[in-house]
Amino acid sequence: MASTPPPPSAPGAGGVPRRKIPWTTRMRRDRSLLIMVAPAVLLLAVFAYVPMAGNVVAWQDYSPYVGIRNSPFIGWANFERVFTNPLFLDAVANTLVITAFQLVFFFPVPIVLALLLNSVLTPGLRTTIQSIVYLPHFFSWVIVVTIFQQIFGGAGVLASRMRDAGYTGFDLMTNPDTFLLLITAQSVWKDAGWGIIIFLAALATVDPQLYEASVVDGAGRWRRMWHVTLPAMRPVIILLLILRLGDSLTVGFEQLILQRGAVGVDVAEVLDTFVYYQGVVNGDWAFAAAAGLVKGLVSLALVLGANKLAHLVGEAGVYQRA
Repeated sequence: MASTPPPPSAPGAGGVPRRKIPWTTRMRRDRSLLIMVAPAVLLLAVFAYVPMAGNVVAWQDYSPYVGIRNSPFIGWANFERVFTNPLFLDAVANTLVITAFQLVFFFPVPIVLALLLNSVLTPGLRTTIQSIVYLPHFFSWVIVVTIFQQIFGGAGVLASRMRDAGYTGFDLMTNPDTFLLLITAQSVWKDAGWGIIIFLAALATVDPQLYEASVVDGAGRWRRMWHVTLPAMRPVIILLLILRLGDSLTVGFEQLILQRGAVGVDVAEVLDTFVYYQGVVNGDWAFAAAAGLVKGLVSLALVLGANKLAHLVGEAGVYQRA
């Protein structure tokens, strides 16, 4: 009886069978890269993955005075408290509203800025504009909120000038009705300039011959942008959109906690501030851990779902199977 031949190796380029390289050979070949990335992996493991073991307190009646080992397990009671707590549901609603609003009015701003900067032909002018729009990113949220307070607050420049002119002053910083517009404007001013770096890098990879060919075909500026520029940026836009959806439940802890007391809990309480006040301030560590774990699992599901959707439209997304 003839023996069954072994299955062929996976074909490589040109249909030639691809030989599997031993992992020891790959380790020797890539040792320089592995050494270079080792510090970052170590930091990520110590500060991101090792602390995940502490999520076990979400299933305990945890007390920091007795520790994790001596705190009794209570099953899913903390998660039941999370989903029946009206404050948690309000925090979820505020988080989703802020995320949806900023996804529409903040996410496209770096794309538009990158397109405008890409159309500037003078290198000196382009560098000057880039430096100006990058600068606010390096300010802390304390400075950003202070600057807005000095301009739009009740004792700010605009309110003082209005009172000097005989009009009634205003205080935008304590108005709950305009808080959503306020924090979006702060985010745009602080981070939109920094966000254009990736899009400018994507535009730098566009082959100039594509623009030349489109000009020969009679395409104007708008058609070149629509048929050449935007398709070149589409993979990056989809990738950042996926990452933004995965981070959608995190809408700026420092920014919101600095202004939470001024506008009230009803509009400024989000999941991050809810977890902070329940866990750190109120000392209900297990309940806060359960709420944070729910947030993390939902964020993971959003990333996986958005990545799958990117595969369906023909893009690589965050990752793809080999």
